[in-house]
Amino acid sequence: WEYIMADKKLHITQVRSGIGRPEPHRRNLRALGIRRHQQSVIHDDSPAIRGMIRKISHLISVEEIEG
Repeated sequence: WEYIMADKKLHITQVRSGIGRPEPHRRNLRALGIRRHQQSVIHDDSPAIRGMIRKISHLISVEEIEG
């Protein structure tokens, strides 16, 4: 079985620094493709991405976009 969101994407921006944060938090930032403060990336909506977002929600800002 497969989980698919209908053409939904997530616009993720780092708004707080990863300095001094636990290593798993910094690894989640890198796994999302975020390398520096205030950088934004766009990902397809999926349970894996949502899980990463949940772990570092205090460091990022997320917006849902169509398309």
